[in-house]
Amino acid sequence: MFEKEVAEAVKPTSFLRESDEIASSFSNSLRARFEKMIREAQDSVCSAIEALDGAGKFKEDVWSRPGGGGGISRVLQDGVVFEKAGVNVSVVYGIMPPDAYRAANPTGNGNLAPGPVSFFAAGISSVLHPRNPFAPTMHFNYRYFETDSPKDAPGAPRQWWFGGGTDLTPAYIFEDDVKHFHSIQKSACDKFNPDFYPRFKKWCDDYFYIKHRGERRGLGGIFFDDLNEYDQEMLLSFATECANSVVPSYIPIVERRKDTPFTDRHKAWQQLRRGRYVEFNLVYDRGTTFGLKTGGRIESILVSLPLTARWEYDHEPEQGSEEWKLLDACINPKEWL
Repeated sequence: MFEKEVAEAVKPTSFLRESDEIASSFSNSLRARFEKMIREAQDSVCSAIEALDGAGKFKEDVWSRPGGGGGISRVLQDGVVFEKAGVNVSVVYGIMPPDAYRAANPTGNGNLAPGPVSFFAAGISSVLHPRNPFAPTMHFNYRYFETDSPKDAPGAPRQWWFGGGTDLTPAYIFEDDVKHFHSIQKSACDKFNPDFYPRFKKWCDDYFYIKHRGERRGLGGIFFDDLNEYDQEMLLSFATECANSVVPSYIPIVERRKDTPFTDRHKAWQQLRRGRYVEFNLVYDRGTTFGLKTGGRIESILVSLPLTARWEYDHEPEQGSEEWKLLDACINPKEWL
């Protein structure tokens, strides 16, 4: 399990500095507990994916960031069930330039960050691309972010926030599958606030919008970012609950669909929808933008992209077809529950 791609890599017990000036107690700091949570979630998801695939194994690549911190990338390629699956954790810190700050926090007050800013960012990010076009792609990401006061803005507050979400991107709609997925997300949200699911479901529909296409990349789920209006401990528990909901929300769906017979037409449509996935990630995704602007590890940033995708000129599905129904749901988001 989890073969090492780099034999000499040594996996640290933590990527944090023991001299972390923010934490009064290193082992009990929120930073340390968030890192522990995402590493446990990585183990859990990878184990479930390997068990479902039956043949594919994750290769593990432990890396360090020159400016501070590092991460663990795990990638499964050419499995029986999964064409490509990536589950990455990263814990990085250092100094980020102003454009990276704006990418990380575009809703913030740019006047507070005219110069380089010290930052800390930790997260887990995963994209799972099954082979069968009737089995959906799924993405999830949960992260915690802090910035120190800008050096040339004395008195400005330190900022922190949580972000993330879990969303489903099928090529074909099976309503029972979509309802199952959304019900698990709602259950995780309802444990903390009954307003969370409707709020974060709409946020997800709005965020994963491909503006130049006028459509969403998939059928949504939940998404939130810059979340800091609640107690930190509550939000850590909420992010943990969401991460723990990934396996039960997704694995049963793939188990049902992985052996469904399909034709070349079905596969071609899956490839076109993957093309939409690529377009969103490279043009709009905040995580991709932030990683590129802070000198992140390119292989880990772009591991979310599928092995194969397709772009056809001026393609339109036949009205009323199963393909058209998927596209219609991406253009006009539905309430699944």
